[in-house]
Amino acid sequence: MICRRLVAAVLGLAASIVPCTASRSQTAPANAPAMNAPAASAPASGSRKTDSQQPLTVDADKMERFGKQGLVIFSGNVVARQNNAVQYADRVEVYLDEKGDRVQRTVSTGNVRVVTRDCRTATAQRAEYSDLEQQVVLSGNARMWQDDNVVSGDSITILLSQDRTVVESGKQDRVKGTFYPRDGGKPDGQVVARRPAEPCKN
Repeated sequence: MICRRLVAAVLGLAASIVPCTASRSQTAPANAPAMNAPAASAPASGSRKTDSQQPLTVDADKMERFGKQGLVIFSGNVVARQNNAVQYADRVEVYLDEKGDRVQRTVSTGNVRVVTRDCRTATAQRAEYSDLEQQVVLSGNARMWQDDNVVSGDSITILLSQDRTVVESGKQDRVKGTFYPRDGGKPDGQVVARRPAEPCKN
C-alpha cells in the first residue's frame, strides 16, 4: 500500500505518521540536523528561520516506524531536503526522544552524498549526526570539496558548535587535501579571475 502524508515538523514523526511503505515527502521533526550547517552563514536578523528550524522533507521507497524504539527508518533511494540543501543515501535511520518529537541521532548509510546550499559537497559510506554532541561524522572513504578545493580521509568529523572540521587518516591512507588561493593565483604570478558562482548541481 502506498502511503503519502506530509506532516508538520513540530508534531514529529513518531506522533504523526502511521506505519506505511513506499513513503514519499515525509517531514521530520523540527530539530532535524541542518544539512548545510558546516558551511552555513548566519542570516540577517528576522529575515528567515535558522536552518535547524526549517522543515526536513524526506523522499524514499519505504518507511518503517518502530514506536517502542523511537526509530523511523527510510530506505531505498532516500533523498532528504532542507533549506536548499540535499542529502542522498540508501538508508537513513532517525532516532527520536521518548516523546517522539525531537531527533536525537540520525544514521545514513550507503552511497551517502550531501550538497549544501553554498555548493559544498561531501561523500562517504556512512554519516552519523548527534544532536547532543552537535557533530556530524562522515566515515568510509570520506571526501569533501567545493570548487577545486578538496580534502579526503578515512573519516571527517564536523563539530557544528565549534565551526571546526577534523579529518583523520586510516591505517593505509593518509589525509589528502588540495587547496587553491581565492584569487586564483598561479606560481608565475599570473592572476586568473575565478568564475562567478553557479547554482549547485544536486
